[in-house]
Order: sequence, then structure tokens, then C-alpha cells
Amino acid sequence: MTNPIVNHCKPLPSGAKLLIMGGGFTGQNFAKTARALGTEVLCTRRDINKNGADIAFDSEKNECIPESVLEGTTHLLSCIPPGKDGEDPVLKTMGKKLQSTPLEWIGYLSTTGVYGDCKGEWVKESDAPNPQQKRSKRRLRCEQSWQELDLPVQILRLPGIYGPGRSAIESILKESTKMVDKPKQVFSRIHVDDIVAATVHLMHLAAKGIKPNVVNLADNVPCSNIDVLSFAAYLTKKPLPPIEKFEIAAKSMSPMALSFWQENRKVCNHLLCTKLGYNLIHPDYKSGLQDCLQKTTFKNEE
Repeated sequence: MTNPIVNHCKPLPSGAKLLIMGGGFTGQNFAKTARALGTEVLCTRRDINKNGADIAFDSEKNECIPESVLEGTTHLLSCIPPGKDGEDPVLKTMGKKLQSTPLEWIGYLSTTGVYGDCKGEWVKESDAPNPQQKRSKRRLRCEQSWQELDLPVQILRLPGIYGPGRSAIESILKESTKMVDKPKQVFSRIHVDDIVAATVHLMHLAAKGIKPNVVNLADNVPCSNIDVLSFAAYLTKKPLPPIEKFEIAAKSMSPMALSFWQENRKVCNHLLCTKLGYNLIHPDYKSGLQDCLQKTTFKNEE
């Protein structure tokens, strides 16, 4: 089957070699598209026996990639979160090797959580980070570690990531979600297709000398959780779960889930879409969820 994102992307130059550190949801989607574009790709996972793993990399077990893997590598994308010690696993184990490798571009996937709680206001790249969550503080430290080195790194800050197999469609079909009502609370999000295509777009711009240090990757429509779930229910023709007030729902939330509801911001994509000229594949959650439904492995029962 043809990967539809390929039509949205310009192939990387002949001879390009991409190393993806961390072959999770985003990394695997990126690898699939890059290969379809004709680029040589190597992707790491902690377990060499997992799907899509070309190389084993687990810094906690001191499993590092061989130096030969970096030979000829022109582009590197790091999708790996901070380690338990708060350090960046890639830099901790490969920092010196990377500094001696003539890389053309490095992308570090971070989080818009580094902006902290903005009381529902818009945030852009020029706003000072103000993380409140421990995981976001660790992310900011890793961002800074990358930026402190003499490397061609670009920080890509992501809000909620979704896509086929990981969206509100599955939540509604599995009946595994709640409708939580918290007035004026909004979330920003980005479809995995746009993470991939926007990153390829940024690689090409970097080759022309256009490389902002930090770029937000987000769609055009921050909105409530209820809006997203309601549309997913409409698409799947499934009933919505009952609405619960946040104060009630919070009592049964995990600490991780609760932390997401404690911050409220709208992520601005003006730099990416207006100044840098990227055209979103899925400009809002409605377009994105329709794509997820088309590719879902669940059967929609009438």
C-alpha cells in the first residue's frame, strides 16, 4: 500500500542516511515514510526483537549502538525521553561520537509541556519555558543539553500526539474513556502524519540555512476533550459515555492523567505554518480522526 504522506513530502537528497533513536509510535511512522521516500533508515529499539528494530539501544543496560552505524549518517532524529536520572540517554552514551560525526541535521522531539500552565493562553517559541511537572523539567534540561553542544540540533516541541491505533476513535470503540467537563480547559494536539511531514519539511529548510532553534508542531484547533470524543463518537456511531465534572473524575485519575489536566495552554503553530510554509495534512482533529477511522483495525458495528 502506498504511504499517502509520501505525496506530501519531498525526498531527502540522494545519499542521505537517517538514524532514528527510539522506534516507538512516532519513530516507526517516521521510518516507514522515510524509507518510502527512498532514504536509507536505521531505527533503534530497546529490544532487537521488536517490530521495526534495526539496532538495539538501551542506555540503562549499557547497550549502545556500534560506531559503524554513524558512518555516513547525515540526519538523526531522537525520539527518546529523558532517563530515570533526568539525563538524555542519547547524549549520555553518544554525545562525544555525535560531535565528531559530520551530521547535517539533528532533531530532538520534546514536549510543549516545557511551557507549563499558561491559563489557556497561546504559547509560541519566543515564550520562556516555565515547566511545573517533573517530567517537563527533565525535558527542558535535555533540550538545554542538546543546545549546549556544537551540533546542528533543532528542538521540536510536540503537544498531544495521536494517529491510527492511538486516538479517540479507539477510546470510544473500546469504551475506555471518560467525558470530563472542565470549563475553559483545552488541549493542543498533532497527528503523527504531520509530525513526520513537518519534520521532513524542516530538514529541507535546514539544508538551505533556514533553521530556527525551536519549532512548535501543532494543529490549528486547540479544543476540549469533550469536543474530540464527541466527534469520535459521531464517526463511529457509538454512544458517548456520561459526562463527569472534573472534580468528580479527578478522584479516580492516575497522578499522570491528573497532571495533564492541571495545565491549560493553546500551542501556536504560526512559525511552522506561516513563516516556514508548512501545509498541515490534518489541520484539525476532525480531519485527523477521519483518517484514524479509515485506518482503524476495529470493526464498526451498526
